[in-house]
Amino acid sequence: MSRDTRLAFSHPAERAEATTPSGKIGLRDRISLRDYITEVEIGAFQQERGHLQRIKFNVVVEVDALTGPIDDDVDRILSYDRVTEAIEAELGAERLNLLETLAARVAERILLEPQALRVFVRIEKIDRGPYSLGVEIMREQGGNKDAAVETVEDPHPRVVYLSNETVAASGLAALIDDLSADEIPLIFCVGAGDVATPQTRIAMAQRRIDLLAIEQNAWVLAGRDKRCVVVGTRTELDWAMKNGQICVWAPSKIVLDAADSPGADARDALGLVAWFAGQLQALELVVVGADAPNCEIPTRVI
Repeated sequence: MSRDTRLAFSHPAERAEATTPSGKIGLRDRISLRDYITEVEIGAFQQERGHLQRIKFNVVVEVDALTGPIDDDVDRILSYDRVTEAIEAELGAERLNLLETLAARVAERILLEPQALRVFVRIEKIDRGPYSLGVEIMREQGGNKDAAVETVEDPHPRVVYLSNETVAASGLAALIDDLSADEIPLIFCVGAGDVATPQTRIAMAQRRIDLLAIEQNAWVLAGRDKRCVVVGTRTELDWAMKNGQICVWAPSKIVLDAADSPGADARDALGLVAWFAGQLQALELVVVGADAPNCEIPTRVI
């Protein structure tokens, strides 16, 4: 039992050695990254939003042992840079709530490397108190490495901003008919409703209030036409775009979880929509009942 406890808290390199599959001893090499510390905004609690905290990575990757001479050739080995690049890529992809999610994504990215067989990832929060809080996972390469990986290209939607006057107009159904006549995925966006939103002096609280005001108006649009479904996560959006569902964007989660938060204030609805269209690499941005915002996406005004 004491050995099991010691191994539970030992460095992943020791864990890897202790759990080497039977008959495989000596057939695997290991590379490691120790005590890699970076600052990031992460956490499920409200008090962790808007604040950077330090997290520490320890990673061990088991790789195929080279059967021939290395010849001091960096192209023949799995570079340490691939490990740090995997960490930075996942930290930059989006804001996450859970260390478990981050660890799994880092491990999956490392296992895309052809040499990688098994990876141990330990991540710890080191600023939560006089201790460390963390998670450790192990993932193993599976399937045929030589098999072709099927990739599905992300859809490029038509993002449409509707003014409040447009949402309330009698011609809304006909407009939706026109905009959905082709097979391009369609996502509607709105701003806050015409009712004044509550005001507060605390910026973080005000941001949430303003985003929720937009979401209330999104439900108003959904209530006008049953084809419109309110969607708030990237996973739901991806599924909807691939399955012909018309969406209305509820912005809170995507905006608050974004690694590169939009520069636009939540009360600048068109600026927020322009940012969102860019995040989705939209085919076009259509603005109905308002002026076009500054946007790198092709934009037309109706």
